[in-house]
Amino acid sequence: MLDPELLKRITARRAELDEVEEQLAKQLAEVRAERDELAVAERVFERMAGQLAEERASAAPMPGQVAGRAVMLIPHRESGVEEGSRARAIRLLRALLVLTNLEVNR
Repeated sequence: MLDPELLKRITARRAELDEVEEQLAKQLAEVRAERDELAVAERVFERMAGQLAEERASAAPMPGQVAGRAVMLIPHRESGVEEGSRARAIRLLRALLVLTNLEVNR
């Protein structure tokens, strides 16, 4: 017959391990959720970086000729265009910081 003290110790240890397993499962779920949030933030950042790059490229000076001479043509900029892009980038960065649980200073 088995020793009752040994059975008691086995049962206690099993309960301890069950508790550790539960804690680890919770921690793993939290890590996976945070990793998913970071993946979303990364995709948003890449998309916005691409859009900003396209905007910059379209606003870049273009080579041209005037009276047979090479010149750089600079497109006319409306007031507020650059400021709007900058404000959108700042909003994006703040959103990314919130997603990654970093503190945002306003």
